[in-house]
Amino acid sequence: MKICRLSAADRKAFCALFAEYYQELGCDEDIDHLLDEYVLADFDAGLLDIAVAQERGAAFGFVIWQTDRAENDWCLREGMGTVRELFVAPSFRGRGTGSTLTAFAESDIAAAGVAHIYVLPAEGTGSFFIARGYAPSDEWCEDTGCYFFYKKL
Repeated sequence: MKICRLSAADRKAFCALFAEYYQELGCDEDIDHLLDEYVLADFDAGLLDIAVAQERGAAFGFVIWQTDRAENDWCLREGMGTVRELFVAPSFRGRGTGSTLTAFAESDIAAAGVAHIYVLPAEGTGSFFIARGYAPSDEWCEDTGCYFFYKKL
């Protein structure tokens, strides 16, 4: 397995994985619009980062992270890092890919001098983040319908 930042060569594979991810979440948003106008636009502007997991040149997972800044479309805790999205294709789960992707993002956030990070886990994924050192809080996020989980880097 290789983890690398999103490149021009990986964009199409990333977009296909992102569509699979949003379908799994049951989101009914226009995925192409979301990718073009927000995710990839923010990546190209340097407002967020994306890395993909690959095996034999084929992408099978990704992580999206950022440090919250006022200019981000998604800024809930200014100055804190966040793992915004994490996805591993079902046939690749249970091999440590999610942990490796999360650690990759956390390392980048810490290298930028950020000391605290949060996640907003999707339903059923809280135990994954707890096992990686995140602590659930009693702070509810209305936008996502879940609790904030925090970790000190």
